[in-house]
Amino acid sequence: MLSFNALAARPEFTVSSVDCRDDHRGWSAEQPRADMRLVLVRGGRFRRRVRGVSTDLDRTIGYLGLPGEEEQFSHPAGGDACTSISVRSDLWRSLAGDTPRFAGSSLYVDGRLDLAHRRLLAAARDDGTEELVGLVAQAVQQVVTTAAPDGGGDEALVAKARGVIGDDHPAASGLIPLAGLLGVSPYRLSRAFTRTLGVSLTRYRNGVRVSRALDRLEEGEPSLAALAADLGFADQAHLCRTVRDHLGHTPTALRRLLGPDRVVRDRRHGGDPEPKLLV
Repeated sequence: MLSFNALAARPEFTVSSVDCRDDHRGWSAEQPRADMRLVLVRGGRFRRRVRGVSTDLDRTIGYLGLPGEEEQFSHPAGGDACTSISVRSDLWRSLAGDTPRFAGSSLYVDGRLDLAHRRLLAAARDDGTEELVGLVAQAVQQVVTTAAPDGGGDEALVAKARGVIGDDHPAASGLIPLAGLLGVSPYRLSRAFTRTLGVSLTRYRNGVRVSRALDRLEEGEPSLAALAADLGFADQAHLCRTVRDHLGHTPTALRRLLGPDRVVRDRRHGGDPEPKLLV
């Protein structure tokens, strides 16, 4: 028996937790799927057979599923738990090229890929796009022999991206639309930010949004839910986590520190009108 739990759903990809409770040694046939997907095992073991070639899969070996493949699965050791990442065609082409050649479908899950997988699961509740792009790009490097070129000009590319983010262009809402606007792959844009600024694009973009949140809180913004929606956060909880991560304070605490009535309040209590931040 299979159970699916959606962890993240975006126009360009979906991330699901898949739990299988089957226990059989024979091969079960699956209906061909139309999506490109990366499957990584979190627990248990099973076997997969495609085009007559079978592979034993566990936490050290994952696989890339191609559209239209006729897959068969066997579970001689019991059930398993996996993460299945379905990648839409546009995002896949930006990472692997228009006509990729494959060295195989299975891939070795080394320490870097394992860590990238764990980071994706931790970030899936918020955005997770940059973590996903990095994870899929690592997989592409193993199984695709004609990956899309990385290119140069990182500083100029990052400058353009910063301008788009600073102008609050709709494409600045995430890594993938921003890369599309700039005409580069999401992986290249993500790497360019890390190389040039020493921070990820996601953290840079969140830093800009946190600064805007501070402006609104100083002006007396009464609704954190409205603030989260206006600034493009998934919800109020996402806003609070991000602000606390960047500043060490929740929006509610910052409202008390920065709100327009703070000088009157501090003077009423005989304190210094300038708040002292506790670290």
